[in-house]
Amino acid sequence: MQSIYIAGAGAGSGKSVVVLGFMEMLSAVNRKVGFFRPFAPKDGEPDNLTALIRARYDLPFPSEMLYGCSVETARQLIGSGHYDELLKLIMNKFKMLEERCDLVVCAGTDYNGLIPSLEFGFNVDLANNFGCSLVAVVKGFGRGPQDAWDALHITHELMRERGADFLASVVNGVAPEDVETVKERVRDLLSETETVYVLPARPALGMPTVGEIRQALGADCLCGDGDALHQVVTNYKIAAMEIPDFLGYIEDGCLIITPGDRSDIILASLAADASSAFPRVAGLLLTGGLRPAEKVQRLIEGLRRTKVSILQVPQDTFATAMNVSRIEASILPEDERKIAAALGVFEGHVDIEELRGRISVRHSDRITPLMFEYELIRRAKSRRQRIVLPEGGDERILRAAEILSLRQVADLTLLGNPERIRRRAGELGLKLDNVRLVDPATSPERERYARTYYELRKHKGMSEQMAYDVLQDVSYFGTLMVYHNDADGMVSGAMHTTQHTIRPSFETVKTKPGVKLVSSVFFMCLPDRVLVYGDCAVNPNPDSEELADIAISSAATAAIFGIEPRIAMLSYSSGSSGKGEDVERVREAVRLVRERRPDLKVEGPIQYDAAVDIEIGRSKMPDSEVAGHASVLIFPDLNTGNNTYKAVQRSSGALAIGPVLQGLNKPVNDLSRGCTVTDIVNTVAITAIQAQGETRAANEESSQ
Repeated sequence: MQSIYIAGAGAGSGKSVVVLGFMEMLSAVNRKVGFFRPFAPKDGEPDNLTALIRARYDLPFPSEMLYGCSVETARQLIGSGHYDELLKLIMNKFKMLEERCDLVVCAGTDYNGLIPSLEFGFNVDLANNFGCSLVAVVKGFGRGPQDAWDALHITHELMRERGADFLASVVNGVAPEDVETVKERVRDLLSETETVYVLPARPALGMPTVGEIRQALGADCLCGDGDALHQVVTNYKIAAMEIPDFLGYIEDGCLIITPGDRSDIILASLAADASSAFPRVAGLLLTGGLRPAEKVQRLIEGLRRTKVSILQVPQDTFATAMNVSRIEASILPEDERKIAAALGVFEGHVDIEELRGRISVRHSDRITPLMFEYELIRRAKSRRQRIVLPEGGDERILRAAEILSLRQVADLTLLGNPERIRRRAGELGLKLDNVRLVDPATSPERERYARTYYELRKHKGMSEQMAYDVLQDVSYFGTLMVYHNDADGMVSGAMHTTQHTIRPSFETVKTKPGVKLVSSVFFMCLPDRVLVYGDCAVNPNPDSEELADIAISSAATAAIFGIEPRIAMLSYSSGSSGKGEDVERVREAVRLVRERRPDLKVEGPIQYDAAVDIEIGRSKMPDSEVAGHASVLIFPDLNTGNNTYKAVQRSSGALAIGPVLQGLNKPVNDLSRGCTVTDIVNTVAITAIQAQGETRAANEESSQ
């Protein structure tokens, strides 16, 4: 099942009711349901909604697992321009919780004004990166049918703009007499995939209880705890006049705010509540840190009817009244009345069985860049591999090595002079305690690797001395480590050319059985999906056989990383419309792929727009199951592929991860000399995952 993100489309939407309804619905089928909020309260204590959910559904997780980060941390990251870092931080916490649950219900931000970016768009970004279905809660309180429709329309437009995978919208708090009118109007807004529920207002849910006021103010309860604290406060009155005048202002459900030494007001309020001739009093709030006189307290304690709570705060009356006016209604864990009212509204106006069924069958195809990066790290950590980084003198490599070590992504070996590496790491303030340092020039393994290299290359005129000299080169030494299973994979290229990085692997590791050439792909992480581009780095002018080989290898790479391979063999024409040598080369490559791998979905020749755009694909190739849905795009030559990936990367801001080499017996990957620390971290994770696959395949082969 897919996790759910419930976000208010603005302040005062009443999303707590919807969150509670979803938790009740999903917990009823005995699934392990988690709960998450992006930000923790400033005081470190659980917010009311989290406390309610934890208590009611007996969540077995510590409080810190249920929050992304503190509001202060979020403010600092946004203020310093690190919005994506904030998303990553929160997403990492969410995914840690999600791994321990069948699904997670996430309740979005509260619009408390602490951070300017706490708005609906921020919640949509989080939902997208979490891989959640989005439920938008639109405020209906105090709005007529047209205003409610307008708010819903704006919300849907924003969700579409941000590519939200939304499950449903809820218009909450509509006046009961307007519910059917709002339902009729929203039908005009809906597409076949959109669902809107309309919940009527329940006055009690929009008003705080005496207990909520007590909690919000940190008030002491002098008497009347228990059920008396669940009295709903419909209004409040400041009592500072004489008793006859005061009694005329009492309204049903009012909270009386008065100084603690006004025994007359206190006794009159209690008497009015007990009298059938006066409205009900919800509670008393005594100000100034003053208590009633001792004999008055004895009188109160002796009253049989004690449903009126008496609270006390140290602030003066004016400040207290201002504080009370700012309190928003919530639902406390012990308030069964409010809980029942909330669930009654939700279950009475939502088709529970239909909604539960939709959630159980939904699966999101969305893969955002942050999701893809997170999944790389998670999978690499699941079965740590030994990765060698030959360029131990590069600052970016050192910084990436520290990150990888701290996150326990892989067991790393850096090549280079250990003393220089340690000195440089110290200058940068880096800790590389768990990273192995090896100097090829002095390593005892150099001679063994040289003998191997000599045996592999003597038919090319290689001498033993030449082989020994070659093994001082970090690229060759690292590759021989992989060849000898002293490392599971290698990542290089930050300081060396592509040829320098991959030539040793062509000479030693070589290609897998049935694979004729080494090729490469880039993972192009677009805002809402990840595409696989090949070949953009290795083969200049592949023929039909080589194009087919690249396509099959790229499909296998895509599958390893959780991307369903739908192959588009690109050309300047689609289908049978084009003629010429270049088109025929692609057409023959498609035939070969289908012949060699009839299980793969492949289409071509096809133009790029028809491959990735649903409408254009449907127009140009209506019978194709790949057109408009391609995930693996094979370019006809290196010139086209390399320029296209760079154009997409620079023009759209897409994250390009690669090149990832494919077809080798063991994973060796090349970095761009302009790579960032993040690029290195991602490439090491990719290499580790490839190594996991190779190990699994070897184990399966040996067991047969």
